[in-house]
Amino acid sequence: MFEKKLALHETMEFHEVINFMTTSLLKSKLSQGVVFDDDLRALLNKNVKLSTPALTAMVKLYSKSELEY
Repeated sequence: MFEKKLALHETMEFHEVINFMTTSLLKSKLSQGVVFDDDLRALLNKNVKLSTPALTAMVKLYSKSELEY
């Protein structure tokens, strides 16, 4: 019946969170190759596995914004 869309301020906040999560995910992926501690490497791997679907869901929700492309 009614299609819910994000307001402008929600869109901007989502944009900031998506940028932060993307940067964090990239840093975790890059750090996996240079970390020698197995526990830290496992923690980075877990962060990548959990962040990827969350980021995908956020981008999908971001696509419902009011902004014109």
